Amino acid sequence: MEAFAYARPTTQAEALGHLGASYEESAILAGGTDLLSLMKNYVVTPKRLVDIRGVKEFGGIAWSNGGGRIGATVTLEEMAGDAGLQKSFPGLAAAAAGVPSMQIRNMGTVGGDLCQRPRCWYFRNGFGLLARDAKGKALVPGGDNRYHAILGNGGPAYFVNPSSLAPMLIALGAAVEIAGGKATRKVELAKFFRAPHNEHQREYGLAANEIVAAVLIPEGAANWKTATYEVREKQALDWPLATASVALRMEGGTVREARIVMGHVAPVPWRAPEAEHLLAGKTLDAESAARAGEAAVHGAHPLSGNKYKLQLARVAVKRAILAAGRA
Repeated sequence: MEAFAYARPTTQAEALGHLGASYEESAILAGGTDLLSLMKNYVVTPKRLVDIRGVKEFGGIAWSNGGGRIGATVTLEEMAGDAGLQKSFPGLAAAAAGVPSMQIRNMGTVGGDLCQRPRCWYFRNGFGLLARDAKGKALVPGGDNRYHAILGNGGPAYFVNPSSLAPMLIALGAAVEIAGGKATRKVELAKFFRAPHNEHQREYGLAANEIVAAVLIPEGAANWKTATYEVREKQALDWPLATASVALRMEGGTVREARIVMGHVAPVPWRAPEAEHLLAGKTLDAESAARAGEAAVHGAHPLSGNKYKLQLARVAVKRAILAAGRA
C-alpha cells in the first residue's frame, strides 16, 4: 500500500481536526477490516488514517425507554453479546451475530459496517464504483453479475449494499448521529444511503470531514417484534446473497403494522412497502408471509446472471416474517 500518516486522537474534536476536505486526504480507521484491504489493493489511497478507537464519545451502548444509542466503535461481537440488545432487539442481535467470522466480529464496528464499501468485484479491481470500462461503458449488465442488484438497478449503480446491520436498523426506524466540524446532526438511516450517479459520489451521505458517531434507536422500538433471515452460499466466511429484516407491531395474531427491509439485493437497503401494506391487518401465517415475500420483489429487474436472487429474496422475507411473529 502507499505510505500514509497516522493519527490517534482521544477526543471527538481532535478526531474531526485531523480530517481533510476530501476522501483522498484522510480516512477513518476503526476496525480496519475493510479499509485496509482496499488500501492494500490501491482501490483507495488516503494520505492520512484517523484511528478513532480511542475516542470515548464514539463508544458504548446505552438503553432507555425501549430505545438506545450504540456508539460507532462498538464491535459487532459486543453488539451480539449485549443482554439488552438480545432481549429487546433479537433481530438486530442476530444480524450482528450473523457475520460468520469471529475475527471480523471482534474487529468490525457498527460505524464500519454502515460505511463499508461495496463488495462488487469490478469496484474492487479498479473499475470504479459504477464499473465502467475506459470508454465509459457499463461492465455489469453484460458481464459477470451473479451477485449484483435485482432491485433499484436501473443504472448507473449495480452493486449491492453490503451492510449487515442497516436493514434491521432501518426497520426499527433508527438514525445515525453524524459529528461534523461545527455541529452534530441526526439523519434517518433510511435516508443515509444512496445510489451514486457519478464516481465523485459515495454510497452514503457522509462528507469527508464528518464521522458517524453513533446509531440511535428510537424510544419504543423495543415494542416491535423483530427478526433477520439471511441466505448464504455457505455458512463459512461469506457474504449473504439476500437478507430480510422485519419489524412487526402485533395485536394477538394480527399484524397491525409491518416494516420489511431487504439487504444485498439493491444498491441501498431496500424497503418493501407493497409487502408491508399487504401484511397489515392480516393474520400472520405461512400463507400471508409467502404473499408478502412475493410482493417484496415486485418490480425487480434481474440481470443476466442473478435471476436466482428473486426466489432467495422471497424466501428470506417469508421466513423473517414468520420468525418475527414467533419472537
